[in-house]
Amino acid sequence: MAFADVDGVRLFYTDDGSSDSVLLLVHGWGSDSHEWSHHIPTLRERHRVIAADLRGHGYSTCRDTGNTPRRMADDLAELLTGLGAPPVVAVGHSMGGQVVSHLAVEHPDLVRALVTVDPGYGFAGPVASAFPAMVTALRDGDTGAVAVDIDRWSYTPATPAWIKEWHRRRTLATPPHVLVEAFEAMFAAPGAIGLRAGSDEYLARRDHPVLSFWFDPAQAAWESGVFKDPRSRAVVWEGSGHRLHEERPAEFLLVVDNWLKALAGARA
Repeated sequence: MAFADVDGVRLFYTDDGSSDSVLLLVHGWGSDSHEWSHHIPTLRERHRVIAADLRGHGYSTCRDTGNTPRRMADDLAELLTGLGAPPVVAVGHSMGGQVVSHLAVEHPDLVRALVTVDPGYGFAGPVASAFPAMVTALRDGDTGAVAVDIDRWSYTPATPAWIKEWHRRRTLATPPHVLVEAFEAMFAAPGAIGLRAGSDEYLARRDHPVLSFWFDPAQAAWESGVFKDPRSRAVVWEGSGHRLHEERPAEFLLVVDNWLKALAGARA
């Protein structure tokens, strides 16, 4: 177990395995790095694996303000620099997909490639139109209860009950002001990349290869249009829930492993 002090917060992280290939695992909104418990034992056999609790989540502390995906990316940049890590493959789920994208755009020398898992960016239409009301409900109501209710869209009838309960408890354990501030920064603040209007130009600045997982074919098709590196790929698992890496961990690891091997072969 280890902690790092960055920008007035204390980040919990684990650093497992020994390899020149380094993976950074980044969880989603109202979650923590335990999200990757099914994946780390396999990944650390071939890679060095760094998994952190973002500020205000899990065992990491937070500040009264500044608990946004962009600031979280800066925290991770400071953590990676302090650890002396080579450029990483940054893997992010949901809000973590925003965080690793900010890391790639704002700190490109720290990133080798990206894997995003049903990332929290690029929404349009009725979904995007619903975000302002969600922010208001989070801010004015019982924040934890509202956040748990928002999270219900993440699941399908096939989602195991333990995943639902695990995330309900993690969400309720997250400080309310962090839930509000992070959600608003993702989906309602000016330039938020959770919205298609803010994401197109910003995500096109990611010069790295990207492997993205989506359950929505339309979102996958949209993101394919903003990829810059020809090795990028969008994978669609229709019928999966938002936490497809937790619902189907073995398949997820297989697809990621094959893609990383292809990247390594392309560099050889």
